[in-house]
Amino acid sequence: MRKNKINDYIYEIPASEKEGMRVPARIFGSRKIVQGLDEAVYEQITNVARLPGIRKYACCMPDGHSGYGFPIGGVAAFDLNEGIISPGGIGFDINCGVRLLRTNLTEKDVRPKLKDLMDVLFHTVPSGTGKKAILNLNQKDFEKTLVEGASWCKDNGYATDNDIECIEDRGCLPGADPSKVSEKAFKRGLGQVGSLGSGNHYLEIQTVNPEDIRDEELAHKLGFDRENQIAVMVHCGSRGFGHQVATDYLVTLSRAMKKYDLHTRDRELACAPFDSPEGRDYYAAMACAANNAFVNRQVITHRIREAFSNILGISQRELGMNLIFDVAHNIAKIERFKINGNTVKLLVHRKGSTRNLGPSSDLLPPKYRGIGQPVLVGGSMQTGSYLLLGTDSSEELSFNSTVHGSGRVMSRSQAKKRVRGRELFNEMTSQGIAIRTASFAGLAEEAGFAYKNLNDVVDSVTSLGISKPVLRLKPIGNIKG
Repeated sequence: MRKNKINDYIYEIPASEKEGMRVPARIFGSRKIVQGLDEAVYEQITNVARLPGIRKYACCMPDGHSGYGFPIGGVAAFDLNEGIISPGGIGFDINCGVRLLRTNLTEKDVRPKLKDLMDVLFHTVPSGTGKKAILNLNQKDFEKTLVEGASWCKDNGYATDNDIECIEDRGCLPGADPSKVSEKAFKRGLGQVGSLGSGNHYLEIQTVNPEDIRDEELAHKLGFDRENQIAVMVHCGSRGFGHQVATDYLVTLSRAMKKYDLHTRDRELACAPFDSPEGRDYYAAMACAANNAFVNRQVITHRIREAFSNILGISQRELGMNLIFDVAHNIAKIERFKINGNTVKLLVHRKGSTRNLGPSSDLLPPKYRGIGQPVLVGGSMQTGSYLLLGTDSSEELSFNSTVHGSGRVMSRSQAKKRVRGRELFNEMTSQGIAIRTASFAGLAEEAGFAYKNLNDVVDSVTSLGISKPVLRLKPIGNIKG
């Protein structure tokens, strides 16, 4: 497939390359990353470029790999009147996302109590498959969480004002309507509020070493001003609730395609006009799942604060466990952009891609205006993660979007053939990383070698100018589902 090199970090498949492409498809990444992509990524991103109402170009981030319909790392923006909405462009784990908490602690404070801390967190923050939860809500309260999102947590003592301010969209996607959610989705979600789930989801205790700070001034502004400072990262989403919403509406939208005479090259790109009853219903249900995920991560945060305070014997005020940011990477949202000099509203699909607002954005919390939105890039449990900041140039280049993680280079089944979970557990323990897992098979799936080189991925977006690096976080304790 012909790819034109725009610069060292942008490769473009022209709209004339494949029949039916409405816009070009752009692949972001170094030559090494682009050459390493599997052929399915190119097929999927050009299929996205064929969808009705798409604007400018379809994008794939440097952490991209093949997914369901859209590639993971895919970004596409659609006109609200002429465009579509597609569950394949959002994912089954709606509002799977990451949050980062900084503390006043250092590794010296935590190491002596790390085993006890990991044990308590593993037993009090449910992980793995099935119905496990921190909160057992009735139907009425559960529906309130779907509409109110993180503000419900604040009203019920699970969140602070700072927490709400530092969550994307203040932890509530507007337009949620529980009446658009199936009974089966309710049954799956009721027993999972406040749980990690399985797969690549995790709760990780991390340290920021002096050599891993890329911008000392920005690190200090974000509250990282101690040597070997401790942070905590949480990666999870809407669990079974979001999965059922996506499953239900894939059927609904597949039927709607016949009604609206829509055709795609891939049945996994089932869609409906956004401005249609089916499209609006899916958006309303998707917003419920997004808010469910915000609540999920917030309730887990409350439990983490309790565990640290109790095990270390210090008050939560002394602990200083403040939220840096919480950002989604599987979501569709209505956002404003300038296209050909005109400000327009577009429906941006981000699947395995993170919102990335620059310093001049008026959507930022006051504390981040002038420096940019914190971006959380989860690596593997062996290699660590990154904290970046958004740049203004990303609005033009990538619809205010950037990477969400390392990106897989190996399937889960392939990873399990390469290493046994118990072997990996022993290896990481010898490296000073305390591990707790609900499944050794699940642990093997997430081995570091199954992912791209995190530095290569981050260097691509920072060299392009989409995001700015602040610091790298390394794991000392990891809880896997």
